[in-house]
Amino acid sequence: QVQLVESGGGLVQAGGSLRLSCAASGRTFSRYAVGWFRQTPGKEREFVASISGIGGILDYIDSVKGRFTIFRDGAKNTVYLQMNSLTAEDTAVYYCAARLSDGTRRYRNSYEYGYWGQGTQVTVSS
Repeated sequence: QVQLVESGGGLVQAGGSLRLSCAASGRTFSRYAVGWFRQTPGKEREFVASISGIGGILDYIDSVKGRFTIFRDGAKNTVYLQMNSLTAEDTAVYYCAARLSDGTRRYRNSYEYGYWGQGTQVTVSS
């Protein structure tokens, strides 16, 4: 079992930055792919970024490329999402998710992840 706890959300002005954290407890987190998703009321959960297990393959949706960075700190069993140049369109509840991974592929669909955090609210004021 893996337990995930997100933190780092909050209110920020457009153009600002936030760093979200996804801390894992349980088994060795480095073997897990981790994805960040976001959701706004009335919309489906949207893939944002992911990092594979072991190999660290990165994947981003086009709208965040060049602004968001996903990275892992193995010593802290934590995956981060650094978000820069935020816009009002980035406002959402952000979730991290995890699944075992051999490090060879990307996972963009929410159904491919078995473990989820509780979510953290990100609000960007324009």
